[in-house]
Amino acid sequence: YKWQISSLLSITHRIVGVVNFFAIILICLWIGFIISGQSNYSNISIILNSSFGKFLAISLCWTFSFHILNEIRHFVWVLGYGFDLKIAKITGIITIIGSFIIAVLIYLIGKNTF
Repeated sequence: YKWQISSLLSITHRIVGVVNFFAIILICLWIGFIISGQSNYSNISIILNSSFGKFLAISLCWTFSFHILNEIRHFVWVLGYGFDLKIAKITGIITIIGSFIIAVLIYLIGKNTF
């Protein structure tokens, strides 16, 4: 069996979907901590400002951007376009590279905004 980019993206899409599910739960908990008081928020803030917290933030930016771009790719397939193997490979590579670029941009914009 030979790995293809479409199979790799399909498996990654499913894994990222589960990660995003739990990430949304954690984000909701974080918002709950913010609402509950400043002392709880300062503990979360310490974690987010650490190296692990920054890695986590960038990783979550990547999972969300990858999932969105791969969903757009699937939507184009639903419309009946992009089934050619060459086009599927090109859109797969664009999805991977684009997700990393968008993740870094989201992180940099968020870092400069807050």
